[in-house]
Amino acid sequence: MSRFRLIDPTHSFFAKPWRRWATVLVPGLWALWEVVNEQWIWAAIFAALAAHAYWVLILTFPATRD
Repeated sequence: MSRFRLIDPTHSFFAKPWRRWATVLVPGLWALWEVVNEQWIWAAIFAALAAHAYWVLILTFPATRD
């Protein structure tokens, strides 16, 4: 039985560090843009996506790599 993952860190796409960082930075910058425009719900959604990507692809990436 497989478990649903929003981001699969074992996928070969994330082998290069710049791709992992881009996956974190794009929603993070988008969240900042939404804050500037006072769209708080969208800012929270994109900040949560960026935080999740950071956790999965940056902080725990070496431990989850097969």
